[in-house]
Amino acid sequence: MNELAQYLVENLIVDFEGEVTTDTVRAFLRKDGSSESLALLQKIIEEDGIDELLITLADCLTSNLDTGINPDVIRSHLTSYSES
Repeated sequence: MNELAQYLVENLIVDFEGEVTTDTVRAFLRKDGSSESLALLQKIIEEDGIDELLITLADCLTSNLDTGINPDVIRSHLTSYSES
């Protein structure tokens, strides 16, 4: 059972449900106005959308399955993404 559980965790796919559009993400970032938000907004503009952001974020979040995923974890990964 332990090996199966570990295998399933390692092969879990994290995805986002609902309406996650470039316009929605940009609106949230503009409303926030922090330096982190503006850096992420600039990255989204440079990449012409959020597809790469969502794929990268989902991949990064799988490393947090053991410790948990919460807004702080997501914020940290978004900041790292904008700095890359």
